[in-house]
Amino acid sequence: MKIYTRTGDAGSTGLFGGPRVSKDDARIEAYGTVDELNAALGCVRSLGAGGVSEGVDEQLELIQRELFSIGAELATPNPDEHDLRVIGTPHVARIEAWIDEHESGLSPLKQFILPGGTQAASMLHLARAVCRRAERRVVTLGDQQGVKISDAVIVYLNRLSDYLFVLSREVNSQAGIADVPWQRPV
Repeated sequence: MKIYTRTGDAGSTGLFGGPRVSKDDARIEAYGTVDELNAALGCVRSLGAGGVSEGVDEQLELIQRELFSIGAELATPNPDEHDLRVIGTPHVARIEAWIDEHESGLSPLKQFILPGGTQAASMLHLARAVCRRAERRVVTLGDQQGVKISDAVIVYLNRLSDYLFVLSREVNSQAGIADVPWQRPV
């Protein structure tokens, strides 16, 4: 199988089990942003021991696998016909449990904080922002007539952004770097 097909040279792409659409179609924007999020998490994981713990790395790998499944669902006009609705309530519950676990050792937030700190924490903040954009793109896709997006996918992305935020704080805390509170410019 060649990596290039030349079929997209005119600005269109084929959907899984469906028609060709413009590369700026809402469906392409949605699963493309999920793919971008997956790549951002790969960057975090590439830091190795200088980034996140082995346990967190395992969590991120599982999330990457789930994001790939979400991308497949979003790339398919009729995901039920291809049994591609994989993400559900148990996946969301697991992320919520991870959030609670990682947040348990952190001081409660009293104000907004600035993204930054260690390289891993900064990359996690960036991944969080991409995750929020992915969520918005999926909502936009779901707002189109005739498109049914699984509610669990939207909830999953919403929780995932919370997880990435808490994880960035925990990574900084473990490195001895305090949250930098946002201050209103004067």
